[in-house]
Amino acid sequence: MDQFKALVVNKTETDFTVNVQTVSMSDLPEGDVVIKVVYSSVNYKDGLACIPNGKIVKSYPFIPGIDLAGIVASSKDPRFKEGDEVIATSYEIGVSHFGGYSEYARIPGDWIVPLPKGLTLKEAMALGTAGFTAALSIHRLEENGLSPEKGKVLVTGATGGVGSIAVSMLAKRNYHVVASTGKESEHEYLRELGAKEIISREEVCLEQIRPLDKQYWAAAVDPVGGRTLATILSRIQYNGSVAVSGLAGGADVPTTVFPFILRGVNLLGIDSVYCPMELRKQIWERMASDLKPNQLLELIAQEITLEQLPEALSNILKGKLRGRTVVKLA
Repeated sequence: MDQFKALVVNKTETDFTVNVQTVSMSDLPEGDVVIKVVYSSVNYKDGLACIPNGKIVKSYPFIPGIDLAGIVASSKDPRFKEGDEVIATSYEIGVSHFGGYSEYARIPGDWIVPLPKGLTLKEAMALGTAGFTAALSIHRLEENGLSPEKGKVLVTGATGGVGSIAVSMLAKRNYHVVASTGKESEHEYLRELGAKEIISREEVCLEQIRPLDKQYWAAAVDPVGGRTLATILSRIQYNGSVAVSGLAGGADVPTTVFPFILRGVNLLGIDSVYCPMELRKQIWERMASDLKPNQLLELIAQEITLEQLPEALSNILKGKLRGRTVVKLA
């Protein structure tokens, strides 16, 4: 247990490296709970952590991985005991605190969620931060009045992690899902997830954005942002909502106040990082029950080893990964 494998990122004045190394328990940061990591996952933020100018990692050397699931090896926190199956995502994990790309991790107890009944450790990481973000988006939309009879729900970036899981979760709850993607080759995949309609990225992100356009969708799950979000806001039905969780399409949103004051549209910001623990546990419980995607492991997730991880991290930044990639560590 004292020595184990981890993916280590290091940056010096002259060099930048990403490789699997042997590390020691003494290398790990302080924390209440030592976890034997069984699975992690690949996220866009992890890809950024593994390039020289990704602006994610605060100091080097560093072990990335914003998600992890495993078994408690030892604990100073009375809430957790040896043998407990747990999940740890968000907070500072994989950003300023060593993350899940390691056979062992030491994590503050306040950041840990017990594995809900109905989920395996592998399923938990097939969901991970992306699944949590999708589930939190749906939760917030439903809090604001969304139900299947209200109308169609748009999901942008539908072949990505958040998008794929959102499509499947919504379909399971009998929503009419309209999936948007720039990848024509993935239409069959989206239909298998449960999408009723598939539209191109260009049909959502219009060249000319009107302050108000025809009303198309009752709600939207949008991990893209930018001009895409501006177009969606102009085309959401009266009193509809948009849950935005990303900025792959840019941080600037060229919109007006008209959708908000003339149609009562709700713009819901989705933050998975510092989501309060009470709500976090509630969302994980929902993911183990009514939101658990159909064909989660068969269709949405693929499994890789720690040694295959550098290539996967490079591919996610190039938009070459579909759905979710789970990293097996034990």
